[in-house]
Order: sequence, then structure tokens, then C-alpha cells
Amino acid sequence: MPKNYLLTPGPTPLPPQVCEAMARPIIHHRTPQFQNILKEASDGLRYVFQTKGDVFILASSGTGAMEAAVVNLLSKGDTAVCIEGGKFGERWTELCRGYEINTEVVKVEWGKAVDTSVIKETLKNNPKIKVVFATLCETSTGVTNDIKALGEVVKETKAVLVVDAISGLGAIDLKTDGWSCDVVVSGSQKGLMLPPGLGFISVSAKAWKLIEESKSPRYYFDLKKAKKAADKTDTPFTPAINLIIGLCEALKIIKGVGLENVFARHKKMADATRAAAGALGLELFAPTASSDVVTAIRAPEGIDGEKLVKTMRDTYGVTIAGGQAELKGKVFRIAHMGYIEEFDIILGISCLEKVLHQMGYKFTLGTGIKAAEEVFLK
Repeated sequence: MPKNYLLTPGPTPLPPQVCEAMARPIIHHRTPQFQNILKEASDGLRYVFQTKGDVFILASSGTGAMEAAVVNLLSKGDTAVCIEGGKFGERWTELCRGYEINTEVVKVEWGKAVDTSVIKETLKNNPKIKVVFATLCETSTGVTNDIKALGEVVKETKAVLVVDAISGLGAIDLKTDGWSCDVVVSGSQKGLMLPPGLGFISVSAKAWKLIEESKSPRYYFDLKKAKKAADKTDTPFTPAINLIIGLCEALKIIKGVGLENVFARHKKMADATRAAAGALGLELFAPTASSDVVTAIRAPEGIDGEKLVKTMRDTYGVTIAGGQAELKGKVFRIAHMGYIEEFDIILGISCLEKVLHQMGYKFTLGTGIKAAEEVFLK
């Protein structure tokens, strides 16, 4: 059985100290001991979110946090803008329509970032819009959107900006308060180096006004309940106790390194991955807006991207991600977020070279590895 290496955009590898923390004997959540842990986790999340506002922890995936944003901010018949530039932008639309929200969909070509002038014009033409739903890193395409510019546009209106930062948080910069992001949602299994199971949602003062007005049905995801409990350093329902204990350890790692250094490390790994792809004659799917979270690479002509991913995983134990929806078989994605270091990238490129060679793609072996190492040596 081959040793397994994880280079997927979630879940990501776990630091040993996080694994150790989660393996400790469970404690009761309605105790002063757990309250101390919860406070530490909440303070750490505010550091990573770069906000002074509320950040709530949900026992759910990141999609649960997305649904919480929709049902707390909007009511049936309200109007929202959903920016769709990939599978996860489409999820905002699906959630809104599930709750009978009127959606103005802004379609963005896959592989491109949203044009903020289009959002500005959309808001100008429809003053009934209450929410703009956006995505920091569109994981399906490897694109990072300019959230700072979006924040500048939306803050001049009555609408609030909601950002899906599920894959981007803790990997690339997102200044929640500084960029006027009213609600930011995220999940545990990406840049925060934890297993799946925790959702996070931050809320601004401007967003709270909409929450007070919303009439959408909700119970578990009611942020008013979350706020009432959080003000007492508590949770409204049973929390994912050991995941939150692990979260404290992950946040300690991030704070110990410092956010700016974390972002710089992710950029270097992304640069090395892209340099390797270029040296191998491979084309980036999003050359003008590639994310430092995950790199999407077009499969060479004649090479089945799904078979490439399957061979790397099943034969050699190196797991990367394939393409989704219309990109299935056409691209593959190499993640460089969370507990991934430069030698993980070197190993991944080495395996990629081996399998491409076996599949008949013509290049000089070692070319990609050399290009990646040259980036790391700078």
C-alpha cells in the first residue's frame, strides 16, 4: 500500500499537534473549562478573519455557514445578486432559490475574475438588492476575486457584501473589516488545517440590521440564538467539542507564524507550482487571476485529466483534484493551502511528471521539479 499524500483543496493535511489535541479525552461543553477553550478559539478566529466583530462557530460544513448567511439576511421575495464564476458561486444561487429569494445572477466566464464595474452597475439599476454574494477563491477554477474592490462598491449602497472564504481564509489575505465585508463564511478543512465539520460566519453591524428584519424560517442556523449564547461565551446547541479544541491548536500555529508570513508562504508555493507547470509546457486555466490557494492546470491535448488524477492517487498515493462539471477531464488542480510545505509541492510535481511521462506526454523529466526548486531557492 502506498503512503498517502494530500494535495487537494480540502480536506488538507493535519499538523501533528492538531491531531494530538483532538485525541484528548472529551470534556463537557457546559463547563468553565470549555468556555476558556471557546473564548480562545473565538479570539483566534477574529485574528484570522481580521475583524473586531462577531464570529460564530457552527457544527456544520462551510455550506452550512453559507445557508446561515442566506436565511438570516433575507426573506422570501427579497432580491440578491449572486456572482457565478464556478461551481461554488453557483451554490449561492442554489441556496437563494431554495429559500425563494429573487436572484440576479452575474455570470462570469470560468477562469476569469468578476468585473466589479458590472456589480456597480447592477446595484445602481436595482435599489431593491439587499445582498451581494461573492466568492474569495473559486476553488473549482483556481481564481481569486478582488474582494477589496467589491467591498468599495457595495459599501456605498444599502446592500451588504457576503463572501464565501471557505477555501481562502487563512491562506490568502482577506481583511473583513478593512475591505467592508459584512458577512464572511468559511470552513475548517482548508486553510485552517482541521478535518471537515466546523463552519464559521462573521457578521458586521450593517448585516445585523438585515438579520433583525429577516423572516426566513430557521432554527439551528438562527444567528440571533448564536449571538445570545456567544455573549455568555457559550453555544446555543452542542458544539463539535474536540474539533474546537483542535481549532485552538491550529490557530496557535497561524498566530505563531503571523498572517503575513502565512500568506507569503502560500504565494511561494503557488508560484513554484505555476513555474513547474510552465516549465512542463502546461497551460494554467486561469493565467490572469490564479489563486495562491489552488492552481488549476489544463490537461495536455490527448491526456485524460481524470485518468491522470486517478493514477496519481491509486497507484502512487498522491491525491490532487480533478475538474468539476464542464471542466471534468479537462483540468486538474493542485492545492497549496494549509499544512502543506515546499517539499510536498516538490513531491507532487515529481509524481505528476512520472504519470504524464507514462501517459505519453513528451517533455524532459525533472524540468518541472527544477523550476519549482528554483522558486523555493529565491
